[in-house]
Amino acid sequence: IRRCVIMRLVDFSYEKYQKALRQSAGAVVIILPKNMSTMPQDIVQQFMELEPEMLATETIVPVYFALEDEELLSIYTQTLTSSPTQGSSTAAEVLLHTATANGFQMVTSGAQSKAISDWAITSLEGRLAGVGGEDLPTIVLVAHYDAFGVAPWLSYGADSNGSGVSMLLELARLFSRLYTYKRTHAGYNLLFFVSGGGKFNYQGTKRWLEDNLDHTDSSLLQDNVAFVLCLDTLGNGDGLHLHVSKPPKEGTPQHALLRELESVVASQYPELKFSMVHKKINLADDTLAWEHERFGIRRLPAFTLSHLPSHRLAERSSIMDVRSVKLSRNTKVVAEALARVIYNLTEKGVPEDLQIFTEQMQVQEEQLSSVVDWLTAQPRAAQLLDKDSSVVSTLEHQLGRYLKDVKRHYVKADKRDPEFVFYDQLKQQMNAYRVKPAIFDLLLAFCIAAYLGVMYLAIQNFGLLYSVIRKVTQPKAKTH
Repeated sequence: IRRCVIMRLVDFSYEKYQKALRQSAGAVVIILPKNMSTMPQDIVQQFMELEPEMLATETIVPVYFALEDEELLSIYTQTLTSSPTQGSSTAAEVLLHTATANGFQMVTSGAQSKAISDWAITSLEGRLAGVGGEDLPTIVLVAHYDAFGVAPWLSYGADSNGSGVSMLLELARLFSRLYTYKRTHAGYNLLFFVSGGGKFNYQGTKRWLEDNLDHTDSSLLQDNVAFVLCLDTLGNGDGLHLHVSKPPKEGTPQHALLRELESVVASQYPELKFSMVHKKINLADDTLAWEHERFGIRRLPAFTLSHLPSHRLAERSSIMDVRSVKLSRNTKVVAEALARVIYNLTEKGVPEDLQIFTEQMQVQEEQLSSVVDWLTAQPRAAQLLDKDSSVVSTLEHQLGRYLKDVKRHYVKADKRDPEFVFYDQLKQQMNAYRVKPAIFDLLLAFCIAAYLGVMYLAIQNFGLLYSVIRKVTQPKAKTH
């Protein structure tokens, strides 16, 4: 019998999951709460840590994730109570309970998954031109917009990396206003890049660098790049970590950013912990740790700012990533530090505790929250976002409100040696049909056979009895 194992998230454990796989279940259905933000944090954290194990485990058993509703919970409850271990003590009770309990036959209607050919990952760029000369330094701000998790259709990525995209858009809004006025138009070019395929080894960034450094004679990335700041997972936490592949040298723009971040945090947000995390690029790994490593490979000075101290933490790739509560504070830190670098405020003697973005120029918390809410209103797995996706077109529109020369960049997998392969059939419909167990049919057949046997014997005995009675009551013939 091909059994379908159903379990709720609150009862889920890796041991139970492995047991279902070892028993060659026909399928495993994991029921998730409709509002995952209401789940206890310990359960959320436990599942986050298990997701990489589930993804790394090769199995022929299909695993489905479904959001709970009344019908699904009813099926789960009836299946649970139909188990013979639930309150049954004697063999007769077990047999009776098993025979009379309701069962369900789970049937999916999807076809076999197939590889998708010619899938295009889309990235977006826009810029704010500086003033004061031709060979101006360029600051690049980067955030990838796709999400990742064990189930693509449930990958909403609030923190990773809805927070980074929301922060990038807010920084574009703030500095576009500053660059509008002659008095605050700075001598830096600002290049904004919203990358696709970030969860697939930063494929959008890789192609963008190739287009700008290998396939063109004129690019802001070829001239004078001050630094590249990648924004990744910045919506939560009580700390900020600047991840670097090479510690910046004193006197460079990279060191100026590090110094200003430390200064802003210490003077304006003392409750916040800040540190620099140094990790060399390991080209032997299959995937890069952070997005800035794509730039580091091409010898561009780059960092990644995140509230996570390590790239290995499960929060970066989980369907449980649905919260982002510290984004406004972290955006203020980044905006203040960037402004101090761009306008050279420390060298000009501007006090460290002086806040630049206040009143009409303050960071808009509602705007940040609304962007994250919009991004998490639909799943953003890379294999769900083609070039015609509403996510891509809306991001393009938002960048166009603040930046100039907004354009798209595409990357497709190499047909001969693809670095990534996407598959269809990521979402299927499962139908549940109410059925009685096989033992019910056997017991019913036995009862019918017994009934017919009793009726046959009764009829036979009745006929014999009738014959005897007839012989006894029949009058004797008179003799003469």
